[in-house]
Amino acid sequence: MIHLLPARLQLLSSQTHQHQACSTDMRAPGPGLQSKAAYSDMSLTKHHKDKLHSNKVLYNAERVEAASGQDCQLFLATPMCECVNACNPQLIPKAFAVNKNVPSDCCYESATSRQKVKDGVRIAAMAKNCHNDYKMKFSVDDEFPDLSQHNNHMAKLRGKSTPSGFTVDDVIQTGVDNPGHPFIMTVGCVAGDEESYEYFKDLLDPIISDRHGGYKPTDKHKTDLNFENLKGGDDLDPNYVLSSRVRTGRSIKGFTLPPHNSRGERRAIEKLSIEALASLEGEFKGKYYPLNGMTDAEQEQLIADHFLFDKPVSPLLTCAGMARDWPDGRGIWHNDNKSFLVWVNEEDHLRVISMQLGGNMKEVFRRFCVGLQKIEEIFKKHNHGFMWNEHLGYVLTCPSNLGTGLRGGVHVKLPKLSTHAKFEEILTRLRLQKRGTGGVDTASVGGVFDISNADRLGSSEVEQVQLVVDGVKLMVEMEKKLEKGEAIDGMIPAQK
Repeated sequence: MIHLLPARLQLLSSQTHQHQACSTDMRAPGPGLQSKAAYSDMSLTKHHKDKLHSNKVLYNAERVEAASGQDCQLFLATPMCECVNACNPQLIPKAFAVNKNVPSDCCYESATSRQKVKDGVRIAAMAKNCHNDYKMKFSVDDEFPDLSQHNNHMAKLRGKSTPSGFTVDDVIQTGVDNPGHPFIMTVGCVAGDEESYEYFKDLLDPIISDRHGGYKPTDKHKTDLNFENLKGGDDLDPNYVLSSRVRTGRSIKGFTLPPHNSRGERRAIEKLSIEALASLEGEFKGKYYPLNGMTDAEQEQLIADHFLFDKPVSPLLTCAGMARDWPDGRGIWHNDNKSFLVWVNEEDHLRVISMQLGGNMKEVFRRFCVGLQKIEEIFKKHNHGFMWNEHLGYVLTCPSNLGTGLRGGVHVKLPKLSTHAKFEEILTRLRLQKRGTGGVDTASVGGVFDISNADRLGSSEVEQVQLVVDGVKLMVEMEKKLEKGEAIDGMIPAQK
């Protein structure tokens, strides 16, 4: 098991690992290739043409459809300064693409007429704040150790980057910076865009397999958001089950992921999300609260409701770039009933949460499925669907959340069962995991635990929530037995 933290160690391993390629092409075109968005006419200034040629930047040409319907060439180039990133058309948000108000101090100038675009060539640019011009001048050999005699992941992948410029160094940075606990293994890498899982699959496929129970590169994920397929779930004992929640993450096509977002991209995601969520009606009608602009009264209320998320402090998140420009472009939306929430630009583009007090997981899951599908339909109407493919399911920042990205959990009182010698074994057999009520790495208070599904990839949303419903119901029955002083050995299940 060498595929988890620390990531640098596995990359420098002298062993060779051969893995079959993913069965699907994960470079699905974004809205830039699917729609006739009116891209601004842009041309390189002489200053940047000279820089691009002097640095021997390699160009990649893609065919795109111009707003006029005529074919033209769009060059993709490496970003050469902090205000420039000539990028993949898949990654240009429509909000930017149609904006002709280019800052006067930007290194790109807007063409005033189509005649300025020679031979149908146009350059699309997006401001980027996460690269440094000086560093970009160095070659791969300058940046990495001499691996000419090696045949490992680092040697193979060090020269690769996705169309948006995400490299293997970016993928593993958080794992390198955080060696981890000697007995607790977690995923020490992130994706910077939808293409990361394809470009760096030699590294990421083994990690995905280890984290998701042997999931193979040829396996296909299942999706089922039909809440009527869930059996039971409306009868969990409220004397033990204090609250129920189902959450997931979603990534919006056409943008890079949070570790790689520019400030402008993040703001475009927020703007798009505000417009989409504002159109929800009925039980989903609600309001958006920007972290960088809410009133004191609104902030106090969100804290009282336990809705507010703070700036990440976990080194795994901060070293992955999740806290850049905080709190710019982040916010919380919730419905009027405070039972359906969306976090914008936290660890993923969107975190969608359905929750309520008590043990009616069936109702929580119904609201989750209906609301989530409504949101996806609205985003599609804005020409921005969610990142998904048949191998990985929903594509998210952390490989641990691929698939459904779903975490269905309850806060449940288990003071007797939690001290039983076989408590951990019972959880493992039920394919469940426990946390303290304060989240990851927190302790239980008063015997109350947050119990949730352990699986994400390879099984459907319904199947994962069903495991929670059935498992929690069984554990509550075990707790009642122990309260009476009775043995539970005969109730311990076989491995699920």
